[in-house]
Amino acid sequence: MDYLLHNISTNLKRIRKSKSMSLDILAEQTGVSKSMLAQIERGMANPSIGILGKIVSGLRVEFNDLLSTPHCDFHLVSVKDMVPTREMEGQYKVWTCFPYGDNKTAEICRIDLEPQGVYSSKGHGEKAKEYIAVITGEVRVELKDGKQLVTSEDVFRFGADQPHKYVNPLDTKTSFMVFCVTE
Repeated sequence: MDYLLHNISTNLKRIRKSKSMSLDILAEQTGVSKSMLAQIERGMANPSIGILGKIVSGLRVEFNDLLSTPHCDFHLVSVKDMVPTREMEGQYKVWTCFPYGDNKTAEICRIDLEPQGVYSSKGHGEKAKEYIAVITGEVRVELKDGKQLVTSEDVFRFGADQPHKYVNPLDTKTSFMVFCVTE
C-alpha cells in the first residue's frame, strides 16, 4: 500500500470511529457502499476523487483531513507491501518510505540497484543534503567533483543540490537507504 492510500485508510477509520459511526451509517450519509468503505479502510481500494468527495461531504470534513499523515508515535514501513514509486526494468527500484510531505524537512527512500544498475537524479534544490546508508552490496555515488564508493560499513553525506548518480559496480543487487534533508 502506498503512503497516500495508507493515510486515507487510517484517517477514514479514525474519523468514522471518532464520530461513533458504523460503516452502515457512513454508507447512508455518503452514498458510498458499505463494501467500498470497508475496502478503503483496509487499504484495499484506490478511491476516485468523486468517491473521496462523497466521503468528506458525508463526514463534513476537509479533503486534507483524509489525505494528511496520521499522527502516530511509530510507523513500520515494509517495502515488500509497497509499490515502487519509481522503477526502470533491469536498473533500479525506488520506494518512498517516508515522503517529504510527512514532515516538510526530510524524505526517506529505499533504492535497489540491479547488477551494474544506475539511478540518476537532477538534484533536489538549494540546501538539500543526502545521507546514504548501504544495506547490502555497495554503491558508487558520482558527483560533479568526483566519485565515492559507499559500503555497508559506511554512511555518506553530500550536497544533493547538484546532479548525481548512484551506480552499482557489482554483479549482485545493491540495496541502500537515502535520507534527503532540506535545511
